[in-house]
Amino acid sequence: MNRCKITVLKKTFDEELAREYGAEGLTPCPMLREGQVFYADYAKPEGFCDEAWKAIYQYVFALSHGAGSGLFYYGDWIRQPGVAICSCNDGLRPVIFKIEATGRESEIDYEPV
Repeated sequence: MNRCKITVLKKTFDEELAREYGAEGLTPCPMLREGQVFYADYAKPEGFCDEAWKAIYQYVFALSHGAGSGLFYYGDWIRQPGVAICSCNDGLRPVIFKIEATGRESEIDYEPV
């Protein structure tokens, strides 16, 4: 299994939907910053948003297990092998991520219990 690089590409904010449905004072995602980079394989990286991880982990898992050798979805989604562009599930302020296969071997960096 290899590690994947996760880059926060863009934080978005739908002002129209936020005015209609959002809580007072809602702002773009406060959890992550554009340009922030994380590395992951089977486990959520430290400091990564729990909800965003739930939305993208299947792509991280697939790329870390070799799906990066070809194109996702029959080549009609992303043109570059080993890359997925995904977002979290927040409909008012989604964060967009680039997930890349790295070829770097995974290592357990904690003491199993």
